[in-house]
Amino acid sequence: MVVSIYRIAVASLTLSASALIGIAVSEHYAGSAMIPTQNDRPTLGFGSTFHADGTPVRLGDTTTPVRALVTMRAHISKEEKVFQASLPGVELSQGEYDLYMDWVYQYGTGAWLKSSMRRELLANRHPAACHALLLYKRSGGFDCSIPGNKVCAGVWTRQRKRHAACMALQ
Repeated sequence: MVVSIYRIAVASLTLSASALIGIAVSEHYAGSAMIPTQNDRPTLGFGSTFHADGTPVRLGDTTTPVRALVTMRAHISKEEKVFQASLPGVELSQGEYDLYMDWVYQYGTGAWLKSSMRRELLANRHPAACHALLLYKRSGGFDCSIPGNKVCAGVWTRQRKRHAACMALQ
C-alpha cells in the first residue's frame, strides 16, 4: 500500500492546537521554577526557560496555568519564525511540522539551526531527517538512551516517540 503525504511550504504552516496541547502535556506544568534534569536550566510553567518578556527563569519564580500557556505560546511564536526561515523551499506535512516544532521547543532554535534534521530536510530527505531525531539523546552531559538511566530517561522516551511518529508520516 502506498501512503500519500500531503506536504506544503513550511512558511504556510503554523503549530496546530493539538500539537500545542501535546507540548504542554509533555512538558508538564510546574507553578514554581525547577531544574527538570540535572545540569539543566530552570524551567517554569510548561518548560519555559524564559518569561514572555525575555528575562530568564530563575529558581523561586512562580506562574499560573493561564500565564504559563500565554508564555508558552509567545515562545513558540518567536521560534516558529526562525524555524520557518531556516527551511526555505522545504515542504512538510502538518504532522511533520508539529513534531519538529515540538523538538524546537525542547532544544531551541540555536540547536535546530545546527541540527542534522534541518540539513536532511533541506536536502529533501524526509526519512533521514526522522532518523536524525534519534541522534539527540543527551541532556546535561548524560546519554539519556542508556538503559536504566534515572537522570533523563524521559528525554530518550520523547525522542523515540517523535521518531516513531515521524516515520509513520513517511
